Amino acid sequence: MKVWKMNGTGNTFAIIDARKESFLPSKFKIKKIASDMNADQILSLNPDSVADTYMMIWNSDGSKVRACGNGTRAVGHLLLKEISGSVATIRSDAGYLKVSRASNCDVTVDMGEPVTDWNKIPLSHNMNIDKLEVEMEINDDFMLSGPSAVSMGNPHCVFFVRDVDEIDVMLIGPVLEKHPVFPEHANIGFAQIIDRATIRLRVWERGAGLTKACGTGACAALVCAARKDKIASAAKLILDGGELLINWRSSDNHVLMTGAVELEYETYL
Repeated sequence: MKVWKMNGTGNTFAIIDARKESFLPSKFKIKKIASDMNADQILSLNPDSVADTYMMIWNSDGSKVRACGNGTRAVGHLLLKEISGSVATIRSDAGYLKVSRASNCDVTVDMGEPVTDWNKIPLSHNMNIDKLEVEMEINDDFMLSGPSAVSMGNPHCVFFVRDVDEIDVMLIGPVLEKHPVFPEHANIGFAQIIDRATIRLRVWERGAGLTKACGTGACAALVCAARKDKIASAAKLILDGGELLINWRSSDNHVLMTGAVELEYETYL
C-alpha cells in the first residue's frame, strides 16, 4: 500500500492508501508505523459511497480518534490533486468535512460547528464550559484554573495564560489530559492572547503528546477565546510549527481552518 508522509503546519502524518486493499492494523502496528515514520497521527484512506474517501485516524500511541484538522487538510490536498472539482469531501467518524484549495500550498477545511453541550464534549457532569472546575497549582505563586471546553470532533480544554512559554506543557499536559472532568480524556491547550487578531498556542494532544501544531486545538482556542470576548471571530493562531488562520463564521456557525501542507515523501508498506 502506498504511504504519504505529510505535515500540516508541522503536525506530521503517515497517510495510507487503503482504497484498494483493506488496512486493519493492530495497536502495535500503528505504534510501529508512527515510530518508523516519525508521525503524530496515522490516517488511512478508505472507499466511501458518498464522500471522496472515508478517513480513519489513529494517534501515535495506537488509540483511534474521530477528528484531526491538520490531517484532514493533508488528505484534502491529495484528493484535490486527484479529482477535477474544487472541493473534496472527506468522511471521518466526526462526520463529513469539505476541503478546498486556498492557494498552491494552503488548504482550507470546514470543520463544522463547535460542540458546546457539556454532555457531548463530553464532561463528567453539567458545568459552565467557559469556566471549568479544573485547576492545577504550578508553584506557590502560580495556579492554572477556570479553563474553557469545547469539542471540535474531539474534546478540548483551553487555558488562557499570560505567557505560553512559561508553561511546562510536557509536564502539565499529561496530568490535565486525564483529569476526572474529562471521561474520554482531553486535548489540553495553552493560549496566550497577543491581540484581538492573534493567539499564541501550544497543545498537548491526548494520545500523541506535544505536537508542533494541533488543528482542532487551534479551532477550539479561537472558539473559546471568542466566547469570552477575548478575540474577534477570525484570527491568526501561532503554533510551534507555523500559523493557521481560523474563522468562526457567523452565517452558519461553522469553523474554517486554513494553513500550509507539505508532502515530505512517498513510500510503501
